[in-house]
This record gives sequence, structure tokens and C-alpha cells, in this order.
Amino acid sequence: MPHIDTAALAEVPALAITRLMLTDFRSYGRARLDLDARPVVLTGPNGAGKTNLLEAVSFLVPGRGLRRAKLGSVARRGSDGIAENPWAVAAEIATASGSVSIGTGPDPEQGETARERRIVRIDGAPARSQAALGDIVALVWLTPQMDRLFLDGASERRRFVDRLAEALDPEHGSHVNAYEHSMRERLRLLRGESVAPERDWLDALEARMAEEGVAIAATRRLLAQRLDALVRETLAPFPAAAVMVEGLLESGLDTMPALAVEDRFRAQLAENRRGDADAGMTQAGPHRSDMTVLHLGSGDVARSMPAADCSTGEQKALLIALVLAHARLVAATRNVTPLVLLDEIAAHLDRERRQALFELLLGLGAQAWMTGTDAEIFASLGSRAQLFAVAPGRVLGHGPITGPNAF
Repeated sequence: MPHIDTAALAEVPALAITRLMLTDFRSYGRARLDLDARPVVLTGPNGAGKTNLLEAVSFLVPGRGLRRAKLGSVARRGSDGIAENPWAVAAEIATASGSVSIGTGPDPEQGETARERRIVRIDGAPARSQAALGDIVALVWLTPQMDRLFLDGASERRRFVDRLAEALDPEHGSHVNAYEHSMRERLRLLRGESVAPERDWLDALEARMAEEGVAIAATRRLLAQRLDALVRETLAPFPAAAVMVEGLLESGLDTMPALAVEDRFRAQLAENRRGDADAGMTQAGPHRSDMTVLHLGSGDVARSMPAADCSTGEQKALLIALVLAHARLVAATRNVTPLVLLDEIAAHLDRERRQALFELLLGLGAQAWMTGTDAEIFASLGSRAQLFAVAPGRVLGHGPITGPNAF
């Protein structure tokens, strides 16, 4: 893998939100934050709405946000528990090519029983789909719910890998969606739940699954290789690590051309029709792949321990090392430093690692959004960051970290 000059990344232009506006979003009726490119610190008691602000930012990229919420559950609700108005998130984004205006919210023409769909406007014009957001905004996030990433099932790790991949290749999410749609349709046919011509339609669906599946595996494999090369370089006091994605198609790409892997997978799908029908699931494919992470140690202490066997603090440090490596990889690949969302980041971090994280983020030049209950934890940032106090439904600016006030 090509070496990335970490020092040179400080010269890469960074994305920055200069204005964020929320309407009927979670706990906020209306809120507006005017910002500059410095890191953003949000402090306040638990339940005040800090994570809600990060979630609003996460809707500036394709997908369902950092909580993976249904669109209907995001709208602000009254005392009766009913959402009276649709929610909206709007932002001004400073990019290398100038300021871009983004607005997003649920499609007002979708009925209650219809599939939820998000609409997007870019510089006032409607986008064909939310996938257009990926061409503008690159985003990395880490939440407390991800602390169990190495302990939970493979599906969570696949989702993590795919989100990292989408920040590098905005088309990756479209490949994943197309593969999963074809897989569902194939299973409907195998179960006899569709009136479509069985043989021809199965052939077409399996050809689509093979094509999209190999594209997914190739992107995941390249991501893992490039991420592995970076995260093996220790950013003290965070540990070095090894990363790989393991699966049927990924291993095939190690020894065969992509077209040969595609042909083999298509033939395997055809051969497995009876077994998949009996099992009620597609038993082989990129939807079964998994990410493996090894803790390689830090400082002079070398080791090779599966992440799942590490302590809670070590797992948190590994996650941060991965997110920092990914942010550097995005900056090197797309020539833009991504936005970074770090929810309750101080949990499980001692003072040394906390301070090192701040310095690494500042060195990268990222507009990192960080939350915590205690403003004192972020005091060392001083005027290098902008601090906002969060109370239920309100956002207020205050010192000692100086920054613009909210609305």
C-alpha cells in the first residue's frame, strides 16, 4: 500500500459546517448554530440533547444517521407523544470549492404506510437521491453504542466497514442496497412468493447479486488493506492494530480476477437455490463477511490479541485508532479532511489519551464534534475549539473556550 505522509495531511482542506439549523428535530423546535472551522465541543447533562445535534449532522451523509433511526421517529413530539410537523436539517458546508447549502428531511408526499424516504436539496435544487450527499460530505463517527463493536455480531461490523467504505467511495452504499434488494427478491422467488417467471428472473437476480457482491467485496478489501497499513503505525498512546475483512468473495479476490470471482459466485448461487429455499436465507455472499481486528500493542509492548479479548479500555482505544486512521485515509484519498463526530468520547479514556486525541484531531485539521457532561474535560483546548452548552431544547455558547453563540 502507498505510504501516506501524515504531516502533509495538515495541508489538506477540511470540511467544516459553518451553519447548522434544526426544525422540529428530536428535542429541538428550532435551533441554529453559527460556527467556524474549529472543533466543536457540546457539553451538558445527560439527556440534554447533545447526541441529537450529532445525529442531525449525521443526516448530512446518506443513510439513516448515527442512531439508524426510522425517519418518523426523528420528528419532535408534543406532550401527547404525537409528531405534529415534519423535521428538517439544513447546513452550510465550507468545502475546498466553496460553500454548499444542504437541506434534508422526510418526503412530505410519503404516506404513513409507505416506505420512508428522505429528500435532499443541494444549493436549493432537489437532488435525485440522498446518495448525492456522499459526493459533498465525508463523515466519520464514534458513539458509545459502538463500544461493543468487537463483541457484537458480524452484522454490526459489516455495517461499520460499509460506512467507512462509503466515506471513501460514495457509490459503495448504492452497491450494498442493490445487492440486498436483489437478495430479497431472489428469496421471494425461491419461497414461491412472487409471480415473476422463475428461471429467467432468478438468473437475472443472481447475475446482479454476483456483480454487486464482487463490487462490495472489492471495496471492503481495498479499504481493509489501506486501513491496515495506516493503523499499524502507532499513534501513541493509542495502540497499533491489524485489520482485515474475511469472506467468500474477499478471499476469492486474493487469488482470482474479479470477473472469475463473479462467475464463480453466480454459479454457486444457482447451485444453492434448493438449500437457500429450505434455509429461508442466502447462505453465502458478502452479507456474511466479517471484520477482524487485532491489538498489536502500544509503545514498546508488542502483542497480537483479538480485539474481542481486550479490556473495555483497550477496545475503546482500538476504536479511536481505527477512526483516526480512517479520517487520515479519507483525507489522503479524497483530498478533503472529513467531519468527525465523537459522542461522549471521554468515556474509558484517561487524561493522557484524551489529551493525545485532542492534539491528533487538531493536527489533522478536522472539525471534530465532541460531546461530554463536563466542560472541564475539554479545557485544554482553550481558544482552539468552540464550546456550546446544551440544555433541553436549547443551545448556548459560553467560555472559557471562546466561540460564536448559537441562535
